[in-house]
Amino acid sequence: MTAEVQHDDCVQSAGEGSRGRRSATPAATGVRGLALAAHRLDRSEKISEVIDATAALAHELLGAQSISVSRIEQDTCRTLSVYPPLVEDAESGGGAALARVTVRSEDRPALRTLIREHSSWVAHAPDGSGADWGDPVECATLRSSGCVTGLGSPIIVNGHVWGQILVTRGVGQPLFEVDDVATAEVVAALTAGALARVDLDEQVRHLVADDPLTGLGNRRVADHAAEIALMSDLEMCVVMCDVDGLKRVNDEFGHDAGDDLLRSVGDVLRRVQDLLAGTTAARLGGDEFCLVTIGIARDEVKRALARTLRKYSLAHGAAISWGVASTADGRPEHARTLFRRADAAQYQAKRRRARAVRAEASSASAAAVTVEKLIAAGVGAILNAQSGLVPRLCALAAAATGAMGGAAWSVLRDAEDGVVAAIARGGMPSGDGGQVRTLAVGQDPWVVEVETTAPEESSAPFADALLLLLDLAVRGES
Repeated sequence: MTAEVQHDDCVQSAGEGSRGRRSATPAATGVRGLALAAHRLDRSEKISEVIDATAALAHELLGAQSISVSRIEQDTCRTLSVYPPLVEDAESGGGAALARVTVRSEDRPALRTLIREHSSWVAHAPDGSGADWGDPVECATLRSSGCVTGLGSPIIVNGHVWGQILVTRGVGQPLFEVDDVATAEVVAALTAGALARVDLDEQVRHLVADDPLTGLGNRRVADHAAEIALMSDLEMCVVMCDVDGLKRVNDEFGHDAGDDLLRSVGDVLRRVQDLLAGTTAARLGGDEFCLVTIGIARDEVKRALARTLRKYSLAHGAAISWGVASTADGRPEHARTLFRRADAAQYQAKRRRARAVRAEASSASAAAVTVEKLIAAGVGAILNAQSGLVPRLCALAAAATGAMGGAAWSVLRDAEDGVVAAIARGGMPSGDGGQVRTLAVGQDPWVVEVETTAPEESSAPFADALLLLLDLAVRGES
């Protein structure tokens, strides 16, 4: 709906006296100017580009002193872009100061009408004449900002007011008339169409390119990034990652916990992506993830990944095995070759991890197990653990198991109904029932279970020491 512009004698005189100065308005007006505006908005690919283009185009088409484009949400109007760009100098002009304001509709009747009736508004405050026309609040705002005339038009997207184009003119410029309101509304309509298109493109891109669980890119994104990187002369790396322990977490804690684990893996890889400029992180499916880097040396990629994995450990004793392939070893014809090389390196890392766990368990079994060793390891783990009771208990259980020659551990909690629930597990069961057994101690409601190779007849001192360590970990919460 177009606002009806009415002038009393004084305002009409001010308008007539300034019409001769319309030559200041740029030539790209009328149908030609609107056509150029449509083409420019059609080239915008982001919402920010649409908003900035709208501000610049409206400034040109309306011969304005200042233009601001605002977003309206929950009856609050917030400025997104101003043209000409704001200058902090107090003498920069009233239009810029006016555009800085974020207002609520309850304080601005014209804005409230714009939102409710989807209609434009016009206000005039001719300098020194005292012959205001339009909403009194807008007239007072114009005068305090050093402006003479103002115009607001709604940006309507899918039947709802998305925002507002606010146009002002200063002393010596003509008052806004019906043709100006029509031009502003056409610009607002072109802007609305561009916003709807960009929003739809973004939704389609999200559906096609994003993994819904982790928010990372999907296989399509990874393949595209790899093909683009391969066409450059820069070193390119592919990192293949696999989650160790996902099946165990799903079996023991449920698939919700498994989904949380996958999301945490996505978060870790997103951190690596942020560290390495130009990197693409993606989930390929299941527990397989990847990173595609460009222009970054393989050793730097390895250091960044290893450093991040050490800093952000996964829950429930899960871990990430990974392998890297680089074009430094030869640039293949197809990116898929690099994915296969990285996958092979990742499986080698997984096998090395499994062998290391078994070797550590075997070595610990052969070593002499002493109470002093248990206490030293337990106290150190508690003091160095992350804040919180559960992290301290997990650290204690893992350290105690290692000190006592075992491999697997558990932290459990007694529920009020008498059911014991597993809070966390870690390590790998040794499978050697002849030499390894489980030692459990509890302090209501917590229970810590650890594996040990200590002889059963000497278990009492170890149980007493482990109970003291458990008490230390629990009291650390108080």
